[in-house]
Amino acid sequence: MAVKVVRGFRGEYAFLSNFYPCSVRLWGVEYKCAEAAFQAAKAQNVTQRWAFVGLSGAEARRMGRRVPIRPDWEEVKVGIMTQVVRAKFTQNPDLAKKLLATGDALLVEENSWGDTFWGTCQGRGENMLGRILMLVRYELRYGIQRGRS
Repeated sequence: MAVKVVRGFRGEYAFLSNFYPCSVRLWGVEYKCAEAAFQAAKAQNVTQRWAFVGLSGAEARRMGRRVPIRPDWEEVKVGIMTQVVRAKFTQNPDLAKKLLATGDALLVEENSWGDTFWGTCQGRGENMLGRILMLVRYELRYGIQRGRS
């Protein structure tokens, strides 16, 4: 039996993208998408993080490249992404249902811009976002509750 693979978070699977517009509330702040919450977490202070409120995913990514990044970012970024993705799907039941409907599909954040950490490019990469999505899908399926913010 072949394993279904979702390659790239576009079209019917656009909801898997961190750029997908949906409310994500973390650290007492509501963001317009998971990408804005993730990029805000890079900032060194709370004032800088507030600048991400109301931004689209593309706007947040651009701003995230300009903000002074917290010194421990490389050590904490995977845990923060997990927290952000978990919040996105636990706070938006319609999206949780869609994630669960992917069944046991392998979720691959395939991209053309060379991101081989969060996704894959030309078949190579860590696919950390895909792995986190599959972890959150597993938690949802089996009712596992982890650190909610």
